[in-house]
Amino acid sequence: MTPRLQQALASASAEIETALEAHLAIPEGPEARLLEAMRYATLGGGKRLRPFLLLESAQLFGVGRSSALRAACAIEMVHCYSLVHDDLPAMDDDDLRRGRPTVHRKFDEATAILAGDALLTRAFKLLAHSATHGDAQVRADLVLALAEASGASGMVGGQMLDLIAEKQPLDLGAITRLQRLKTGAIIAFAAEAGALLGKAPSQARHALHAYAHDLGLAFQIADDLLDVEGTEKQTGKKTNKDAARGKATFVSLLGPERARGQARLLADQACAHLDLFAEKADLLRDVARWVIERRN
Repeated sequence: MTPRLQQALASASAEIETALEAHLAIPEGPEARLLEAMRYATLGGGKRLRPFLLLESAQLFGVGRSSALRAACAIEMVHCYSLVHDDLPAMDDDDLRRGRPTVHRKFDEATAILAGDALLTRAFKLLAHSATHGDAQVRADLVLALAEASGASGMVGGQMLDLIAEKQPLDLGAITRLQRLKTGAIIAFAAEAGALLGKAPSQARHALHAYAHDLGLAFQIADDLLDVEGTEKQTGKKTNKDAARGKATFVSLLGPERARGQARLLADQACAHLDLFAEKADLLRDVARWVIERRN
């Protein structure tokens, strides 16, 4: 990671953490346990990659920071909800997330399900609020885009394909489609949301979508490599899970070296899509190079 990106990520993460804390204040009463679980799932960890992409894309179009931060918090809530549900015994059955017990281990399964549900709905409340943008059409466009990216035609649909992959072999094309839905759709929304907030022309929005499309696949290949080559201490979660379940991945189908080469190619392609923005998009280029080098 370049020093420039390291500093920018740290600064953005601190902003996002503060904003998330404000949006997840604990109320009085018995429902406080739900907010505690939501905060446990969301605060104090994670790379904050998706909200960072949103903040950086928003800066390309001069979007106000408070508006961008609200949208960034919304996408992080959706991401964290998905992790809470993915970790459940009915799904991936994980005990660790970000180096600490998963939400259903820290609390219980029912609370984890409710915490995920509440994070998802809170995200749409944030986007729909007039404080996010003064133009109701922009807010509606954001809600629609996130609904498509996170639902059956995006992340949730990809998770269904991921469950199917445990029971039947998938070829490279099917794995690519799975990951475009499960991982790539939300990353694409993160990059495009800044353009939506800034009412950017379609050319700019399409460039960011293409960037995020390649970035998402490169990110997933790097994840597959970490599952094979990384350690639990590095990743903060169990490793070699896919191999243990007999699931096909980019690495199992291509081998580590070919997979690593494909990730590099995708990162280069992602950077090329940003030519339209010249040096204003340098941090987004740094992200594309970092995701294939990261060790967690």
